[in-house]
Amino acid sequence: MRCPFCHNEDSQVKDSRPTEDGSAIRRRRQCPSCGARFTTFERVQLRELVVVKKSGKKEPFEREKLAHSVMIACRKREIEPERIERLISAVQRQLEAMGEPEVEAGQIGELVMQGLEQLDPVAYVRFASVYKDFREAKDFETFVGGLSETMLKGE
Repeated sequence: MRCPFCHNEDSQVKDSRPTEDGSAIRRRRQCPSCGARFTTFERVQLRELVVVKKSGKKEPFEREKLAHSVMIACRKREIEPERIERLISAVQRQLEAMGEPEVEAGQIGELVMQGLEQLDPVAYVRFASVYKDFREAKDFETFVGGLSETMLKGE
């Protein structure tokens, strides 16, 4: 593994352990050249996924991009980082389990919406506002009006 600090081609693994949900291996590494320590995560990838955008453009699936959009929706919410990580891993596993090499961007958005609906109502609405391209306040009103009382109360 290349050192992110000095770009030395080699690093030594100092500690390895599974993540809480068991979906990855966390490795603490040290660069023998500059002595810097850093962490890497190793995940099982069942297949290479390609995302087909609304425009028809295709690009490789990037877990980091998915994680970034979920983190934005969950910003300043009292949600444990482990729960967010489990949601991201679950979405990725569902996409890989579909067995298709290409997935529509809309399918990813729907899976994230399903997960956020269970996780946090505010994060759910935030994500929906971008995913469903809300243009005005009335869009929020209509969307929130369709949510169940149970969800809004967080039960």
